[in-house]
Amino acid sequence: MKTYRQELLFNTKERRDYINITDDVQAAINKSGIKEGLCLVNAMHITASVYINDDERGLIKDYDKWLEKLAPHAPIEQYRHNDTGEDNADAHMKRQIMGREVVVAVTGGKLDFGPWEQIFYGEFDGRRKKRVLIKIIGE
Repeated sequence: MKTYRQELLFNTKERRDYINITDDVQAAINKSGIKEGLCLVNAMHITASVYINDDERGLIKDYDKWLEKLAPHAPIEQYRHNDTGEDNADAHMKRQIMGREVVVAVTGGKLDFGPWEQIFYGEFDGRRKKRVLIKIIGE
């Protein structure tokens, strides 16, 4: 069995952003030489997410609007976490909803997806350096 590890780095211009990283993950699989196995992709920050869904701009706007209704950023005083001097309690909650990681099968050296599936990095407290881990295990 072989393993391969790679990190993707992000520093978004906006506080919230949704970035399709499918091609980056596939490129890591190509570099790994692994043809059959599993690929883990996870956000290495507690205010960001990795998830799978359709790359449709309307859906992404719907997610953003829905998440902001569930955990609005302002007023920041509504969250006890922000009593520490932070202003990102909402980002922690958004990450909890959207998830930390995804695992995708690798078959024939390719991500083994269903129709329309793509991997996204969801940023909820941006404008600073963040990392995503790609870990591929297989033969």
